[in-house]
Amino acid sequence: MAPEPDIGFSVSALPEPHRSRTRQILRQHPEVRGCIGRNPVTFWIIAGTVALQLAMAYLLRASPWWLIVPAAAVVGAFANHALWVLIHECTHNLIFRKPWANTLAGIVANLPHGLPSSVFFQRYHLKHHAFQGIYELDADIPNAWEARLVGTSPVRKAIWLLLFPLVQATRPPRLREIRPIDRWVVANFVAQAAFDVAIWAVLGPRALVYLLVSFFFSVGLHPLGARWIQEHYMIFPGQETTSYYGWLNRLALNVGYHNEHHDFPSVPWNRLPALRSAAPEVYDSLGSHSSWAGLFWRFLFDRRISLFARQLRQNRGGVVLNAEPTPDAELADLPASRSATP
Repeated sequence: MAPEPDIGFSVSALPEPHRSRTRQILRQHPEVRGCIGRNPVTFWIIAGTVALQLAMAYLLRASPWWLIVPAAAVVGAFANHALWVLIHECTHNLIFRKPWANTLAGIVANLPHGLPSSVFFQRYHLKHHAFQGIYELDADIPNAWEARLVGTSPVRKAIWLLLFPLVQATRPPRLREIRPIDRWVVANFVAQAAFDVAIWAVLGPRALVYLLVSFFFSVGLHPLGARWIQEHYMIFPGQETTSYYGWLNRLALNVGYHNEHHDFPSVPWNRLPALRSAAPEVYDSLGSHSSWAGLFWRFLFDRRISLFARQLRQNRGGVVLNAEPTPDAELADLPASRSATP
């Protein structure tokens, strides 16, 4: 049970909406099972994006600060945000058949971020899918104190976005049932530390600063930061998951297709548009966003929107825990040769 049900969040006794919608779509459009699979080509996108960030760090290794910061905002933020999406693909085992290979690919994708986070993200994100809206298990839900502190002030919202990676690090202590440290977490920390030391020693401190500034822009005070508001803040009354269908999906590997992803977490990024097209009567009936930049400004200055605009639920039993297997569970039974290519 959520420990503070009366603190301003909306609280529902109903299960999350995605499992029932998955079953509905499978009944009406069984052909969508063809979208399920893996996309091993995604690993080469990881390699190319990491190489891009290394090239940028090399080029900016002796540049003045007035050039490093704009470069991080215009180029680095988009590259590092794409790497976040690629880590997300690894989290759902959508690249390789073996989970360990996906975890290792996620650690590689994490390197240009400067801070070790891919394995932690994997642990907490899978709980987010399994227990969406349950305060003590879903790390995507803001802390109650966090929501109170930020309130509706545009300035405090901007600071919250600026420090978003650090704020997220305050949420795991309230969560249960997750092993905080294991060998993969240690491997993530060791690999990241070695990478950062190498960048500092070979390219110099400004190269590392470029990567770190890119990281903070990619998830924070930047139009890309609106993605975190788009996904689960109830901008549309009663709708706890929302998709974005704007042009930035081309650079963000379709991560805006968030309802589609939660309904079918075993569909890789390149097939999410096809999934939406297969069930237009379902997805076109839901509210959606067409501009991250517009949502960014609206979140900052619309005092009707706060961090409390989230759906909590207390029911973690019954339908929530014992629902029928979704395609995410069925993916393990697919033949190894079945992959989703672009």
